[in-house]
Amino acid sequence: MNGGNGSLLSQGSTGAGPAPKGLQDLGPMPEWNLCDLYPSPDSKEVAADLGKAADEAKRIRGLYQGKLAALGKDGAALAEAIKAYENLSDTVGRLGSYAGLLYAGDTADPANAKFYGDIQEKITAITTELIFFELELNTIEEADLAGALGVPALAYYKPWIDDLRKEKPYQLDERLERLFHEKAITASGAWNRLFNETMTALRFEVADEKEPMALEPTLNLLMHPDGAKRQAAAEALGDVFKENIRLFTLITNTLAKDKEISDRWRGFKDVADSRHLANRVEREVVEALVAAVRAAYPKTAHRYYAMKARWLGKDKLAHWDRNAPLPDKPERVIPWADAQAMVLKAYGGFAPDMAKIAKRFFDGRWIDAPVREGKSPGAFSHPTVPSAHPYILMNYQGKPRDVMTLAHELGHGVHQVLAAPKGPLLAQTPLTLAETASVFGEMLTFRALLETAKDPKEKKALMAQKVEDMINTVVRQIAFYSFERKVHEERRAGELTSERLGQIWREVQSESLGPAVDLKEGYETFWAYIPHFVHSPFYVYAYAFGDCLVNSLYGLYRDAHPGFVTKYFSMLEAGGSKHHSELLKPFGLDAFQREFWDKGLQVIESMIDELEQMEGAAA
Repeated sequence: MNGGNGSLLSQGSTGAGPAPKGLQDLGPMPEWNLCDLYPSPDSKEVAADLGKAADEAKRIRGLYQGKLAALGKDGAALAEAIKAYENLSDTVGRLGSYAGLLYAGDTADPANAKFYGDIQEKITAITTELIFFELELNTIEEADLAGALGVPALAYYKPWIDDLRKEKPYQLDERLERLFHEKAITASGAWNRLFNETMTALRFEVADEKEPMALEPTLNLLMHPDGAKRQAAAEALGDVFKENIRLFTLITNTLAKDKEISDRWRGFKDVADSRHLANRVEREVVEALVAAVRAAYPKTAHRYYAMKARWLGKDKLAHWDRNAPLPDKPERVIPWADAQAMVLKAYGGFAPDMAKIAKRFFDGRWIDAPVREGKSPGAFSHPTVPSAHPYILMNYQGKPRDVMTLAHELGHGVHQVLAAPKGPLLAQTPLTLAETASVFGEMLTFRALLETAKDPKEKKALMAQKVEDMINTVVRQIAFYSFERKVHEERRAGELTSERLGQIWREVQSESLGPAVDLKEGYETFWAYIPHFVHSPFYVYAYAFGDCLVNSLYGLYRDAHPGFVTKYFSMLEAGGSKHHSELLKPFGLDAFQREFWDKGLQVIESMIDELEQMEGAAA
């Protein structure tokens, strides 16, 4: 997993250190306190849980292997077995979360890397003992299971059992499942780790910068008000990616082949079918989403970037100008304390209980905010396990987009807290709905900021930024999905060269961004740094799913849909216990319909309309 901070915190740091060099005006920022999971990597608690988990896995195996099919007629006994399996999942999840968070906080620390690798190996050994469990559950006869589900203790797990039954056609025999499971450490897991550590170690020499920069601050320069600085950053990125492109090409080819082997053995036909199954979403729903977004490219991204080029006084935007701030936008640096207040106020305006949950992340040091050497780039909210609490990692640099990132990750965190009482087997939300609360949190924060903006220039800048964020979330992510599909489909016929990967990248980006964006030399390598391609193939459409869904939900909220807040909290509390169609039904929404996605996209179009009206009024 992604995650956490290094040994300093585990030894009891204050958690509110000074901002990094160059960012001192942001004020004190929190560093997470991982002691809520374990005191330190070498603590007796870690050793005890490893021993307890190993013993419990052997106990469950000895007690239930070869007997679960017969237990199908005894609902109470079957519920007891599943409860033991669930409790062990929590222990193992706590260990894995701690190691992952520790590693993400400082991937350059060899001790963190070793601990992470060792824990992954031990967890794999423990969970290999339990490969039989879910396989044997799926051998229970339907009639027997239907009768057993009359017992309330077992009926509680029915959503999890139903999801498990969907995987039955793609499961292998136990020996093969054990092999796939154990080999993951030296297969996909090893390549993921190589990507992480390589990307963390890269340094980019940007013109006029005193020292080489890590990835995150270099990417941040693409939003710098100085066009020369943006160009220098883009060229530095392209140069370093090109220097390492053979390695990233090898990683991509190897992981795509690894996935193809798994898909072939399991019987998945389409390259994305395994992701759809994991997301509990039907292929036709995703196809409807993709078709709607691609059809809307000219009405969204193409139109917006043509307008932005005019704002910047250009015929076309170079790719490094795509996220440039507006020329008349005041560059405001937002201290951490102000960002916290903004997001909590926006959340509280929607529902006081939502703000109370979000505030716990600040009060409890569940957030790691500052930029640090060796820290994982980007941002995430890791749910850890229901017996603990989520942790948020971000690299806060005081930009308005960073405030939106905070709102986004807190949305995830609130969702994870609300779903936690469902327990380890039912709390985890499929990716398609996991982005709902995060994007909704962003929307609440954006609307709150927009309402307080008095200056027309500030309002225009906020609106433009939100449109860009929505394009990045919807249009860009579907373009990413199209890129992945082409790569994985072509990989079935043989390896792709770096040149071919760059060609595919340029093709899908050109289609999505439109004629107003000029993809300069060097951009063909930018596919190399996208972590989702490596860590979670086809994850990316979940962002577009969530954004379009939130646009529809927010429209209902704005129109005072009856009982909206109550229904919204119920949706988040459900975790993974309900299908998306069941969760959306109280709102009158249906993701199977193309019109549903068109409605969400129309929100982006209407905001571009409003920007065009502002442009006309200014003229």
